[in-house]
Amino acid sequence: MTQRSVPELSFAFEALVDLDPTLHVGQSGGGGVAFTPITGGTVRGPRLNGTVLGGGGDWSVTRSDDVTELDARYLVRAEDGAVIDILNRGFWVASPEVEAELEAGREVDPSRYYYRTQPVFRTDAPAHAWLTRTVFVGLAHDGGPDRVRIEFFALG
Repeated sequence: MTQRSVPELSFAFEALVDLDPTLHVGQSGGGGVAFTPITGGTVRGPRLNGTVLGGGGDWSVTRSDDVTELDARYLVRAEDGAVIDILNRGFWVASPEVEAELEAGREVDPSRYYYRTQPVFRTDAPAHAWLTRTVFVGLAHDGGPDRVRIEFFALG
């Protein structure tokens, strides 16, 4: 029998992303379409530090099974001035009770919802090329009013 390799995750950085209110776009293909503007934020961690630039956004589709497919696109300016493009796709799944608690501004234990992403990075900055050839997993959390917190883990 062949021994299986067990992948390891290592924390790379965290993004605190500032958001404007979500805009309802309409219905399409059986799901509700929405857009959440990204207005800024910060990136901090052992492998990357910088600023989330305003102008990006998260397009989402809430399917008939109440799973929300996320498709965010935004830019980060690293501390060295390099610009990094992020395409961050994933899923949000929560019960109606959790949704109501979050809407009411209550803190909710992240184990009560599923908020995961698959980020892909693009940049031509040599210091950050490692981002473009590494697989990442994002663990997203409610970051408070008008903010999301995403922890980025590199798959080793």
